[in-house]
Amino acid sequence: RDGLPVSAFARKLGMLGQMNAAARQLALQGLRARHPAATEAQLQRYLADLLLGPELAARAYGPRPAEASHAP
Repeated sequence: RDGLPVSAFARKLGMLGQMNAAARQLALQGLRARHPAATEAQLQRYLADLLLGPELAARAYGPRPAEASHAP
């Protein structure tokens, strides 16, 4: 067979998932520090900006919650 054994692949995939979750948590902690009054919904939207970029996040989720209240 080519490649990694299934158990090694599963282990690496699990580690990748854990690293991704840790990175998301660190990003949320940073967002909470920068936006202490933000709601959880706002923080999740700001996280989407970080992960997807502002343009794609706006297309996928609409404007940021704070911006939506200023819309005409």
